[in-house]
Amino acid sequence: MTKSSIAFIGLGNMGAPMAANLVKAGHAVTGFDLSDIAIEGGAMASSAVEAVEGKDVVITMLPAGKHVVSVYEEIAPHLKDGALVIDCSTIDVESAKRAHEIAGKAGALSADAPVSGGIMGAQNGTLAFMAGGSAAALDAAEPVLEPMAGRVVRCGGATAGQAAKACNNMILAVTMIGTVEAFNLGRKLGLDDQALFDVVANASGQSWSTTTYCPVPGPVPTSPANNDYKPGFAASLMLKDLNLAQEAAGSANAATPLGEHARDLYARFVEAGNGDVDFSGIIKMLENDDG
Repeated sequence: MTKSSIAFIGLGNMGAPMAANLVKAGHAVTGFDLSDIAIEGGAMASSAVEAVEGKDVVITMLPAGKHVVSVYEEIAPHLKDGALVIDCSTIDVESAKRAHEIAGKAGALSADAPVSGGIMGAQNGTLAFMAGGSAAALDAAEPVLEPMAGRVVRCGGATAGQAAKACNNMILAVTMIGTVEAFNLGRKLGLDDQALFDVVANASGQSWSTTTYCPVPGPVPTSPANNDYKPGFAASLMLKDLNLAQEAAGSANAATPLGEHARDLYARFVEAGNGDVDFSGIIKMLENDDG
């Protein structure tokens, strides 16, 4: 694999381990973050502009669309000719479209490549990337993403990665709520959690929410349910993604009644002070809703 000079902007819980895996793969990585943080084996810049100057690749991992657009506007005049810009943030489709436009006007290739897999996936280099962009951009992006990835899925043109992420996480929220309701019902009907798990894991009700991330303690030892629902994937982040999905559904005139209801339930869960609880911890709220 060709080694690249990479600027990595946004070194939070996800970005820092992602950047570290690029360093381990032999890339020359320069990071920038507003907080005082360092990349082991990498360099740090004093500004986003300093970070991107002369770099082959720029990767951003930022909280929201407004931050991505702002950074792109700031760095665009300073990008190396023909640079590749990859945004791995989870943001709204309109902001992703604007980011592609800014990069294109600057003569850069661009890809939107949000991720799934959480902090553990970032640390282990097993993230799933949902990538959108031109064929040329995705051809260039795949070898850069590989050290951070379990899989890179080409979803289509510009903004397709963000669209896929919104749809995937809406499914995840809906299936988790359904799984929680089923285990609550099973308990009230006298079923043991393990017995219900053994049935569902091998029957038509099977889903990732059951077999990998079971919301009750016991059946899946690695699930947050066995660690007092410490994330994992925080409920506040799930709510963010569900809001993005509803925004996209509104702009596309798509009916998503279950997605909307899931958003409302997670909003109530977060508003009750559970933003830092794993999203599977919504079982506690729904248990309390039982008569």
